Amino acid sequence: MMRIEIVNGRIIDPANKLDKQAGLYIDDGQIVAVGNAPAGFVADTRIDAQGQIVCPGFIDLSARLREPGQTHKASIQSETRAAASAGFTSLCIPPDTNPVIDTPAVLELIKDKAEQCAYANIYPVAALTKKLAGKELSSMYALKQAGCIAVGNAQAAIQDLLVLRRAMEYAATHDLLLMYCPQEDALSNHGCAHEGAMASRYGLPGIPVAAETIALMQCIELIEHTGCRVHFRGLSSARAVTLIAKAKQLGLPVTADVAMHHLHLTDADMLPYNSHYHVLPPLRSEQDKAALLDGLKNGVIDAICSDHQPHDIDAKLGAFPETEPGMSTIETVLPLMLRLVTQGHLDLSQGIASLTITPAKVLAVDAGHLAIGSAADVCVFDANADWQFNKQSWLSQGKNTPYWQQNVQGKVSCTIQAGKVIYSQ
Repeated sequence: MMRIEIVNGRIIDPANKLDKQAGLYIDDGQIVAVGNAPAGFVADTRIDAQGQIVCPGFIDLSARLREPGQTHKASIQSETRAAASAGFTSLCIPPDTNPVIDTPAVLELIKDKAEQCAYANIYPVAALTKKLAGKELSSMYALKQAGCIAVGNAQAAIQDLLVLRRAMEYAATHDLLLMYCPQEDALSNHGCAHEGAMASRYGLPGIPVAAETIALMQCIELIEHTGCRVHFRGLSSARAVTLIAKAKQLGLPVTADVAMHHLHLTDADMLPYNSHYHVLPPLRSEQDKAALLDGLKNGVIDAICSDHQPHDIDAKLGAFPETEPGMSTIETVLPLMLRLVTQGHLDLSQGIASLTITPAKVLAVDAGHLAIGSAADVCVFDANADWQFNKQSWLSQGKNTPYWQQNVQGKVSCTIQAGKVIYSQ
């Protein structure tokens, strides 16, 4: 392991309420000092972070790497490279791979691939039900023993509430976190846009807010009944924020996140029939976006995630409702977080916390901070660097983003994972 010193940077560590100009020193994969170098410390690598920000490495609560099963869209190698270039040192992987993460064998395959790509911190989420079919419970405990950090059904709705109840009881028994995307399938009715003026104008099948909130209310009732820890993935509506706030006031073990694109885009921003705006849950109204921002600022929403979903070109061709939902987003997260800061929705410490210590707390992992003795997962970025999302700068295999060829501010210059430099500009 190399000894690394990062000097002249502004260190921001929200977990330890640290914001100062100082040095950061790494030895044997761990942080050994913040401020001045330890006695006798001689660095193998010196990183001059003059004019830049040094913070904990980012943690993503939902990033699809498309492997195994969909390497025509992306691979663990391509997407971990993109993640490293964006400052992410830990990735949470939903279970909707092919085959589904419902056996330890699939889990081992993913871990082996990640090891080959030298990306250590991949946290797979086990399928809540076999094949995500919503009928038969998976072997959750065996999957936990094999290394899954949580259980979930990705975006596959569970239509049988008795199955959901049994799954939550099982998860609670083994102290497993349930990551739940609230969606009532019958109300969603194969929709592809927010049920509102935009969908009506362009003849797109709409998804009402009730599709999210009814599923959310049902799950909250079952949390009261079972005591299961639940993290609600990808909130999209003002009403959902209100329901999470009430659940937290009751002391229920709930947390929630929001995808970065839902903090910036609404259905009014959608270019007609441009499938890059096709996401689930759909982009909703300006009022919903404002409520999500308020919820993040006041702590009702715990974290921001990328909800990274790279696709190949064919997946986004055709009529809007027939295309596959999802954006390739992981490389847009830092510039868009800094845009929220510039717009006055968050301060910089809050923005960094939403990508570091709060997702770490959701997952109950010792990460997202720069405490002495902790694993050296570090991101160094220039908040003022101007660049453009284009073929030269973009590393993800998926180019499906509405931000393509847009100029942005904020670029990662160095990413360190467990004391190893995994990206350097």
